[in-house]
Amino acid sequence: MAKIVGLPKLSPTMEEGTLARWAIAEGARFGVDDLIAEVETDKATMEWRAFDPGCLLKILVEEGAVLQPDAPVAIFGEEGEDIGPLLAELAKGGGAPATPELVAAPAAPPSASAPAATAPAASAPVATPRADGRVLASPYVRKLGREHDVDLAQVPGTGPGGRIIKRDLDAWLASPRPAAAPAAPSGVRQPPRVEKLSSMRRTIARRLTESKQTVPHFYLTIDVDAGPLLAARKQINAELEADGEKVSVNDLVLKACAVALRRVPTANASFMGDSLHFHQVVDVSVAVAIPEGLVTPVVRDADRKGIREIAREVRELAGRARDKKLTPEEMTNGTFSLSNLGMYGIEEFAAVINPPEGCILAVGAVRDEPVVVGGAVVAGKRMKATLSCDHRVVDGAVGAQWLAAFKKAIEQPVLMLL
Repeated sequence: MAKIVGLPKLSPTMEEGTLARWAIAEGARFGVDDLIAEVETDKATMEWRAFDPGCLLKILVEEGAVLQPDAPVAIFGEEGEDIGPLLAELAKGGGAPATPELVAAPAAPPSASAPAATAPAASAPVATPRADGRVLASPYVRKLGREHDVDLAQVPGTGPGGRIIKRDLDAWLASPRPAAAPAAPSGVRQPPRVEKLSSMRRTIARRLTESKQTVPHFYLTIDVDAGPLLAARKQINAELEADGEKVSVNDLVLKACAVALRRVPTANASFMGDSLHFHQVVDVSVAVAIPEGLVTPVVRDADRKGIREIAREVRELAGRARDKKLTPEEMTNGTFSLSNLGMYGIEEFAAVINPPEGCILAVGAVRDEPVVVGGAVVAGKRMKATLSCDHRVVDGAVGAQWLAAFKKAIEQPVLMLL
């Protein structure tokens, strides 16, 4: 029996999604676990796969449409079914969509063998001009644009409001390249390039605003001797060189965080409204920057893993984060967060807490600095770390105890083996 199908909710925090790509054409049959579409959520680009066989009788929204969960997107049924009554209900504003049976998974990168999306409209698409100069495109299309070195401002968009959809980019790549526009005359002030917020960026903005407004932050900064840590890293990497592996400073810092959380378990806690949750596991969220914003994949049981295992896992998670292939489960339910900007030369900063976690550690660059050792001034390696604490969960003394345990692990790396 034909039914109106709504946009599936593919992650627990998804409040809206962008229908990035239809994987099958209108009128096509699909089987169990066949890919129906790709949907960009606040976390990643997810695959919407069928749980039951059927036929895609009607596509109701264009690629690039930004919708709330359960918003009507398609009509499923069997070939030849009359969908006139359902279309009439939709025209009247009725026809509640059915919750689709689906299997959600991170979307794989597009390949040459992937089926091209088919436009739902029967007539040829007409580009909608963007008179205000805005470039409207989903993160998925922007990623493809970067891969093909395409200035999306030159691509006509046929999606809602002039939004650039995958079909538009495919057509642009297949057509002869237009001549480059002449540079603006000297002294002419150009307007800003306006970019619509992606689902991920909107979620980041909302969550960080809520965090700063509702979580009473306080900050504790400590300066540690990073020399022993660097020496340990050098020795470890010398052993791993034959296997083509290496560990980073961040891998060692993550392990030091996990060790400190075991030694000061009261810092491994979350505020849950009317109760405090003191976690019995150490799951460290690691901030990873991607073009669309910041994601925090979680290293589970970090206190029980060796440095080599942590390094492998962080590399894998970071790589899949940049490809938007992480699952929501891999980015939720951390107990503590780590953010490191040292690789960008930032010496010190304070990070915003990721609720409901009680703390986040912000780590700066290792810097060369003269230090006094035994009454003599010698060359030293120093590193600053700032702990942001939720005062509802972690008091100043607890935060200080945790930083002391962290400092000890950094300055005596052998203790990470205990």
